[in-house]
Amino acid sequence: MNATAAIWLTIIAVGVYHGLNPAMGWPLAVANGLTERRAGAVITTVLPLGGGHFAAMAIVLVPFAWLSLYVQWSREIRLGAGALVLLFGVFKLIKRRHPQALARIRPTQLAWWSFLMATAHGGGLMLVPFMLGLCATGDVAMAASDIGHVTVMNYLSQSNVAMAVAVAAVHTLAMMFAGLTVAWAVYRYLGLEFLRRAWFDLDRVWGASLVIAGAAGMALAF
Repeated sequence: MNATAAIWLTIIAVGVYHGLNPAMGWPLAVANGLTERRAGAVITTVLPLGGGHFAAMAIVLVPFAWLSLYVQWSREIRLGAGALVLLFGVFKLIKRRHPQALARIRPTQLAWWSFLMATAHGGGLMLVPFMLGLCATGDVAMAASDIGHVTVMNYLSQSNVAMAVAVAAVHTLAMMFAGLTVAWAVYRYLGLEFLRRAWFDLDRVWGASLVIAGAAGMALAF
């Protein structure tokens, strides 16, 4: 398996992890399904959750994609991004409380709620080192070509942003699939009582994952 394939698999794995995390909203899908007493409500709840999650990923990844245009500073940018993710992970491990402002967002505002939850948990930051790794692979190939500098910059400005959107989309699809799977299983077989008893706190795991992702991103920069 080459490095590019490994990075894509990691992006998908992070998406599955986000989808399984109760903080990303699958319990809301279960609750809506049980309230309306129909399976379709589970699916229709996951869709806006996915939309908000995608927006949270894209709003972080796209600016970093533009930064990666500075090919001569590629390593420094990737090291800085990795360090930022690592430090945010350490912060989440030390301070695990959710921002109180999120409690004032009604769960009925699903897309907005999902966007804020993913942003507050640093979901997009977790993907930055891997997205920059994918962009760097393309940058090196273009830098080695005989195309003029302006043409290269125009190409990179389009391809890197497209890469950021693709990473956000693939990650979000994996997140939605995992979240829908667990929500459906709980709705169909376990019910609301399980939801009350199984609401567990993954903040420690989340913080550790950010630290690992940041360290991996810094390692990929070399």
